[in-house]
Amino acid sequence: MATTIQLNSVEKRYGAHDVIRGIDLDIKPGAFTVFVGPSGCGKSTLLRMIAGLESISGGDLMIDGARMNDVAAARRGIAMVFQSYALYPHMSVYKNLAFGLETAGYKRKEIQQRVNDAAATLQITDYLHRKPKALSGGQRQRVAIGRSIVRDPKIFLFDEPLSNLDAELRVQMRVEITKLHERLGNTMIYVTHDQVEAMTMADQIVVLRGGKVMQAGSPLELYNEPANQFVAGFLGSPKMNFAPVRVADGGAVTLDRHRIEVNRPLQVAPGEDLTLGIRPEHIGIGEGPGQTLGEAQVDLVEHLGGSTVLHVRPQFGHEPLTVVLPGQHTCRTGDVVTLRIDPADCHFFDGEGRAIRG
Repeated sequence: MATTIQLNSVEKRYGAHDVIRGIDLDIKPGAFTVFVGPSGCGKSTLLRMIAGLESISGGDLMIDGARMNDVAAARRGIAMVFQSYALYPHMSVYKNLAFGLETAGYKRKEIQQRVNDAAATLQITDYLHRKPKALSGGQRQRVAIGRSIVRDPKIFLFDEPLSNLDAELRVQMRVEITKLHERLGNTMIYVTHDQVEAMTMADQIVVLRGGKVMQAGSPLELYNEPANQFVAGFLGSPKMNFAPVRVADGGAVTLDRHRIEVNRPLQVAPGEDLTLGIRPEHIGIGEGPGQTLGEAQVDLVEHLGGSTVLHVRPQFGHEPLTVVLPGQHTCRTGDVVTLRIDPADCHFFDGEGRAIRG
């Protein structure tokens, strides 16, 4: 049965410096949870605290209902995969996989069975006789993951394991790790700064900033209903557009001199200043459904084949906007286009950056 993890008001301090600030979090058994956030937000520190590699300054870490704060890392039933492969260069792949089991006193027959099973799962059986220097980066990362699998841990922890790979291998390996989770069913926690990895791999995303949880939930929950402006801007590529608006009478907001009819009550007094958020893929050009937002000049066009990205400078307001259009378009730099939006796709945030729900 998969393992549950609970963090109750967990804190980490280095002297007077607070790194993790009272985190409360439930990780469901068998879930693939991704910690994501900018550099220095505390995601790797939090992972190392769960692993037992960092002490806990306050609060409680619970694994399957048992308090783990003072339990040694080796007794937590956890295996960790790091950014660095850290393979033994003088040993074969088989020996790299078997070494930890040998030092733990496992019998030869069981070691052989575990190594062969892990190699089959990761599709590296044909490489068991090779040395690490004869492997590609993706194959070396599979071996590093295999060293964790042979231990049959309750929990897998991944600390930015794909950072050393090129773009194509990153895509391939994130698919393989996701499939591995589906096959094994273990509880897994994965740290990354890459929001695309978070969106594509996770059952649950935990967005961190400054040692605090900004929001936790499913990828689409965070994408469609961000709790605050930070989460809204962090998840999504290209990032969400933001613009200052003012609440008007009659269920509308004004952007510069343009009136946007809002399709839901904001429960904010007229005259209040808010921030409007709209994702690039939710802005259209030319004729179509929704409301006309005004005209904008195209500053740059990026043709991606399956989509076209426009960087535009509106003739209203002052902030440039990013527009993502499906398919291929003939827009050129210098063109003037009419922007349109659907008010249902608009997000609104108050002066503290908190989302305003209708």
